[in-house]
Amino acid sequence: MKSSVLKFMLLLSLAFNLSILATVGYLHHRQTGYWISPFGMKMAKDHFIFEGLSLRPEQMAAMKARALRFRAEIDRGRLEVVGKRREIVTLMRGEPPDLGAINAGIGAINTLQGEMQKKIVAHMLEEKALLDKEQQKKFLDLIEKAMSGGGQLGCSVLLDHE
Repeated sequence: MKSSVLKFMLLLSLAFNLSILATVGYLHHRQTGYWISPFGMKMAKDHFIFEGLSLRPEQMAAMKARALRFRAEIDRGRLEVVGKRREIVTLMRGEPPDLGAINAGIGAINTLQGEMQKKIVAHMLEEKALLDKEQQKKFLDLIEKAMSGGGQLGCSVLLDHE
């Protein structure tokens, strides 16, 4: 009798552990299928803002290639900002907190974010240059719409990477 109770408990524990592993795996898979755009929008990794335009195949290919390189560059910058923010939190834990180092960290974040904004604008101008006049208008309309609907830029980035 005691043996069957132990077997049942072991089986129950195994089922519970497998369900937790399956849930963690599913959530990880679901999260890695998305990317946060420079406008703070959560988008599928294989989706691009310019897909709403009537692009010729060669335009689409060129823009996708540039966008993939750009996404990787922006993600690296975001991770740098997250790292600097974590450094600031560590500094705030100090007794007493080193205000000079904290302010230097804030300055470093501002510099990184400024550089990222310049890269974003340069990328958008490069993409715009690949388009005809009508496509350019639609492209900028899409960007404007994304910016107005993106909420506070950067906030969602922190939540997704921490």
